[in-house]
Amino acid sequence: MTLEELETIIASRAQATPEESWTAKLLAKGPDKVAEKFGEEAIEAVIEAVKGDRDRLTSEAADVLFHLLVMLKARDVSVSEVMAVLDARQGQSGLAEKAARRS
Repeated sequence: MTLEELETIIASRAQATPEESWTAKLLAKGPDKVAEKFGEEAIEAVIEAVKGDRDRLTSEAADVLFHLLVMLKARDVSVSEVMAVLDARQGQSGLAEKAARRS
């Protein structure tokens, strides 16, 4: 599955009622709650990375990707927009890119 395919699935589930879909239920709570849920999932992934549990990290990373895309949907940001930013950064080192963001 690609991120674009997951984005399409999330968009479809967002059209359901909150009683039918976890995604719709989460989106109905608003962007702040969606962002909070993404943060919770990210913390869980960090914990598993620190523990060194590869299987649990893999599972939590899947949750992070899913909830990141739901958060993007909540703010009407597409995966293609995110990928365009990453693509634009390809021509420079990460250190130079970070330094340019500060100014």
